[in-house]
Amino acid sequence: MYKAFYGLNDNPFSIAPNPHYMFLSDRHREALAHLTYGLGETGGFVLLTGEVGTGKTTVSRCLLQQLPENTDTAFILNPSLTELELLATLCDELAIQYGDHPTLKQLTDLLSKYLLENHKNGRNTVLIIDEAQHLRSEVLEQLRLLTNLETNTKKLLQVILIGQPELQQLLKRQDLRQLAQRITARYHLLPLDHDEVALYVLHRLKVAGRQEPLFTQKAIKVLHKHTGGIPRLINLLSERALMAGYGQAKVPIDHKMVNQAAVEVLGQIDTPNNKRWPFVVAVALVLAFGLSLYLFNRSAIDSRFMPNTADAAQTQTQVQTKTQSSVTASLTPAAVNQVTVQQPSAINAQQQLMRQAMAQSTSIENAFAGLFGLWNKQPIIGLSACQAAQQQDLACYQQQGNWHSIMRLNYPAVVYLQDAQTNVFYGVMVERQVDQILLQLGEQQFWVSKDWFDRHFSGTFEILWQPDAVIPRDISQSSSMAQVQWLENSLARVNKRPARLLTQFDTELEQQLMHFQRQHGLKPDGIAGNQTLVQLNLYLSQQGPRLSASVERS
Repeated sequence: MYKAFYGLNDNPFSIAPNPHYMFLSDRHREALAHLTYGLGETGGFVLLTGEVGTGKTTVSRCLLQQLPENTDTAFILNPSLTELELLATLCDELAIQYGDHPTLKQLTDLLSKYLLENHKNGRNTVLIIDEAQHLRSEVLEQLRLLTNLETNTKKLLQVILIGQPELQQLLKRQDLRQLAQRITARYHLLPLDHDEVALYVLHRLKVAGRQEPLFTQKAIKVLHKHTGGIPRLINLLSERALMAGYGQAKVPIDHKMVNQAAVEVLGQIDTPNNKRWPFVVAVALVLAFGLSLYLFNRSAIDSRFMPNTADAAQTQTQVQTKTQSSVTASLTPAAVNQVTVQQPSAINAQQQLMRQAMAQSTSIENAFAGLFGLWNKQPIIGLSACQAAQQQDLACYQQQGNWHSIMRLNYPAVVYLQDAQTNVFYGVMVERQVDQILLQLGEQQFWVSKDWFDRHFSGTFEILWQPDAVIPRDISQSSSMAQVQWLENSLARVNKRPARLLTQFDTELEQQLMHFQRQHGLKPDGIAGNQTLVQLNLYLSQQGPRLSASVERS
């Protein structure tokens, strides 16, 4: 829309990762050098971390372009997988054929055979995992076991883990110390500084066809201030500023347009006008003090002429109570800190308390400790949460989903959350009442609304559950009739209908299974695989705590 106005051939600030616009700052080049060095070593793991939007994917794409031609690469973008699913995905990426319903051992054997053949043919194998902070400890341990395959001089599989800073914390866990010792190179990617922001903006404009600067120096300074040097945020604000300049038919882009873009994109209001607020507050305090002094002196005089002050005070108290009861907050501390009647000042204090709790809830181990407490269990020192669960006859289950996914399961959950600056923190869903949940952050609990939760939920949650003594592995048309009948009985309970006596895995059962899978965000393939069976068992189980005592299943 504005390309002709600015003399551009393309949109210079699209957030899509276009290789033509690749800009390598000194930090990006240094990160690339570390990764290249790490891959040249004989170790198994290389680590790249950085905040959201700092250019980790840019570095990884550049690295892929520099890999030797004798390198086979597997790229995993969604690491929220089980051990079996991860190995299956790795086989898919490397075009390794495997049969239906493979076991962990079968996939491991196929991968080992492939890696040995690749090495024999003079080829290297590299696995790159993006968003690796979402990997579970069991999956990381499985990766470490894969890298055990080696010759006298090198590992046959090299793994590059790319993720947010939480990945560094994850790898500090006691149960992952063996993997951490195998990291041969690591680099934490920092945001751009002020000069690099200027070069970054100029570079993208030149690639898009404009040779002259378009942003004033002050605009660049403000752009760096609002974005913190995060390339993705620079793109968003610059795009919005170009739209503003086009709407005003104004060139160049000045700092006022960037400030307005920050308000629209980031919700920030950080303009020079804010400097007036301390003066305004000071004046208000002086006036308030003067008014209170006047009223105090006036009341001392008038008290001689007001005989029924007790009744008046009672009336005033009733009015205040009625006014206070009409004030509601979007979040309130629960348990002993919960207040049912709140003034606006109390609400602000609670919001501040909430922000502090969010900032302090960066440990997933602490969140799991709260979840264990709801099951009357304890975490075990030296073991991961899932390992501790197995020791106590429980199991972990991680899923990607939303509010409705969690409500359908109706189990307390550790939820992965993000604040307005995309900093990750962890909470525990403890209880539900209509469209509110009781969220535990550290030692405190808060009632939050569904809207608040939707704004902060990253999409990942984990629950603890108590499986039946016997859970079938996979159920399909080739399964035994005992397993098929178990599936029929289970779906009959879900649909609140009488169970049929089956002699085969018929079409009606397949359709009901696919309907259940669609309801729970699973692939509707008509095969009751691991995820489907776990979801079904969770749905039907009567053991353990629940978010709500009575939930209408959908």
